[in-house]
Parts: sequence; structure tokens; C-alpha cells
Amino acid sequence: MKSHRNQHPPFKIAMTVLSRLPVTVAPRRATAVWTRFASTEAANMPKAKVLVVGGGTGGLTVANQIFNRFKKSGKPLQGGDIMILDNAYYHYYQPGWTLVGGGLKDKGSKALRRPLASLVPPHITLRPENVATFSPSTSSVTTSSGDTISYDILVVAAGIQINWESISGGLSGALADPLSGVSSIYSYNTCDKTWHDIEAMRTGKAIFTQPAGPVKCAGAPQKIMWLAWDRFRQTGRGGNIKIEFWNGMPTMFSVPKYAEILNTIRIERDIRAEFSHNLVSIEPASRIATFKKADGSTVETDYSFLHVTPPMGAPNFIKESPIADAAGWVNVNESTLQHKNPEYSNVFALGDCSSLPTSKTAAAITAQAPVVAENVFRLMDTGKISNAAYDGYTSCPLLTSYNKLLLAEFTYGAKPKETFHNMLSIDQGKPRRSFYYLKRDFFPWVYFNYFVTGKWFGPRGFSRPDFS
Repeated sequence: MKSHRNQHPPFKIAMTVLSRLPVTVAPRRATAVWTRFASTEAANMPKAKVLVVGGGTGGLTVANQIFNRFKKSGKPLQGGDIMILDNAYYHYYQPGWTLVGGGLKDKGSKALRRPLASLVPPHITLRPENVATFSPSTSSVTTSSGDTISYDILVVAAGIQINWESISGGLSGALADPLSGVSSIYSYNTCDKTWHDIEAMRTGKAIFTQPAGPVKCAGAPQKIMWLAWDRFRQTGRGGNIKIEFWNGMPTMFSVPKYAEILNTIRIERDIRAEFSHNLVSIEPASRIATFKKADGSTVETDYSFLHVTPPMGAPNFIKESPIADAAGWVNVNESTLQHKNPEYSNVFALGDCSSLPTSKTAAAITAQAPVVAENVFRLMDTGKISNAAYDGYTSCPLLTSYNKLLLAEFTYGAKPKETFHNMLSIDQGKPRRSFYYLKRDFFPWVYFNYFVTGKWFGPRGFSRPDFS
């Protein structure tokens, strides 16, 4: 059957609009004074002025923005002063996996995957190792190979850990079995299977799950559901397939405005929902899924097609470290992104691995990275962080069909902060065709060309925030 890969992006319109958008600077909430940090530096110990843990969206973006900030000040860092630690060979545009699952992109294309080393400029060092342990009291880390690396500033951008094993009953085998009917867009290896399973289904029950707790892009579990609904409808299968959404959360979305709109769409499309139901096990042979309810009881249901969003959490190597909070995330100030422990004031974090109480999305990095870059620069230059502060901005481009998208943007407290509403009085709670093209075409293009190179600032387009 025909996929949806053959149309052209409205880059010029999107770039013109987005690059002119205003931004407000959140009020300053905290300051910290630069102190002398203990060091275990030995004669041959590797040393970085700024050590970035993770070469994902957050790590690449913030490393480039820190370098650019020093250069703009007339006090440029030298080549190798910034080091990224990450052993991955490829860097993925993970928001694109939803598009792969919906038949809109090829997962192996250059638009969605590139070698990590090709994205790191020559003035930044990429060391292909992962961190095993943190020693913030000595401003050093130990790598998986046993080497110790010291730093002046540590920025942790290590992402989130996907806990596939939390779902019992043979999930890994079902995901690998082309005939199981079980798939997930939350892995490069399985996102294309989602499309194949959608195309193969003719009758029966299609279940889409979402766990309670934080996940990367909390809207993605229903994005793929809406695309499947539209695909079934377009190809004349809608009357033979019953779609259900089993969600560990109490509502369709964390922001009341968007939750109400999405629930209305769900009801209009006759999609059954079960809220506060967490998938805990599957039986691939009998196609039975078991969910745990809020009261601890369980309920079983059959399925023909099952899209799994696995539980997620803080990476183990962070969870077991001194820089973690009780839940395992890097314990940072929600405004400054600096560690809350004054003894670790040369430690910052951003992105999914941080304790920031906002939705974990790539869009959040566009607002977090400039704050980290500014505060790192000021701390190293003056001994104190700046007035740069993060307001919790994040965004979730919610595909509702193959030609409409609801563009959710919000800050701390689930308060909408809509770019196009502020500029053009457009209500972003209404799914629109123009927003669909941003998600399908513009965002993947801008990601590798400008985002991870440190030159894209989300609602501000190509204009860096002014924190003076």
C-alpha cells in the first residue's frame, strides 16, 4: 500500500515566521558563587574545562552553544576544552520514529540518523566512552573503560532509560517476531515494524498503551494511535478494527486545555479509553495483555495489534550516583539548571535525565540549552551564574491525522505558552494542516542543520535569547 512520503516542506514560510518570534526571560530565582573545587588531577589524567555527558540532542546542542557563547564574548575556548563522552556510533532524530511508524519516513535515511562523530565539530572533542561513575567531590568521572577524567564544569545530558524488562511475558521476543502483532515506536529497531503491523491488520482490536510516569515525548503514544486510526479509515478498514487507548495516566494529556480537546477527539472517533491502567505483562502466544490498575488489581484483555510504550526512568549510572535525587534524576534547580547541592555547583543538567518538572521532549532543549550555556559561561568568567532562567517551556506536536496536528506548547504548571497564539492570535488547541507540515518536514530538516549545531532556539527561531 502507498505510504505518505512524497510531499514538499514549507521551509521558507516556517523559517520566516519562527525566526521573528519574541521570547521572554524568566525571572532570576537563584544565584551561586564559584568556589574552588577539589581535583584528583594527575600528570596524565585527561582533563576538560567543560565535560558533557551524552551526545544526544541535549549534549550536542549545549556543547555547541557553550562554545559559541565563549566565542561571542571575545574569550573563546580552545580546541578540546569541551569534551563529549558518548560511546554511541549513531545519533538519531528520535521524534522521527513516530513518522516511521506512520509510514512517513524511512528510518535509515540521513534525515533521521547520522554518525555521531559527523555531528561533532573539530573544536569539540568526542571521546567514545560512557560514564560509569560520578565523583563530584573531586570534579571527575570514571568511564566504562576505567579511565578517570576531570573537569571544571560538568553538564549531564544523558537522556532517559527505557525499561523494556519491566513488562514481563516475552516482550522482546514479540517485538522481534514479524507475526506477533506487537510493536513500538520507542526503538530504532522496532519503529518500522509498527508501520508494517498497521498495514497488515485487517480486523480485530488495536490497543495502544502509555505507562504512568515520565516518558520521552509523552504525546507520542497517542500520535501513532491517531495515525493508525486515520490509516485504517483511509483504506476502508476502519469499520472492522476497534481501537483502544490504555493509559497509565489519569487523563489524555498533562495540560488540561489539550487533554480536554484530545478527549473530545477520542470520543468523536469512537476510541475506547482506560485510564490509570499500566501494562505489566503480555502473553504473545494467546495475545493477552495484562494491566495493573491504580488500586493494585489487574485486568486482562485480548488484542490483535498491540503498540507498547514501555516504562522509562533515570539511567542506572545516574540513579546510583551522588548527583541524583531520590527518584534518580540529576538534582538541579528548576530555574538555573545548576545542581541543588552547593558543593556541586559546577554541575549542570538538562534534558530527559534532569529533575526538571516538565515534559521530556526535544523541544524543551531549545529553551534549556541557552540557559545552561549562559550560566556556565558566567560561572567560569565571573564566579557567579547569570540571570538566565528556564520557565519550563516544552512542546509536543501532536499528530491527530495525516494532515492535522495540535501544537501543544506549555511551561511549568501546565500553563499554555503558545508561540503562534502570542504572535498571530492562533489557537494552537485546534489541529491544523500548517502545523502538520512543521512536524513532518520542517522540524526534521532544522534538527540536523541548525538544532544540534547550537543555532536553533525553538520559539525564537535562529535568535539566541538575550539574558542581559
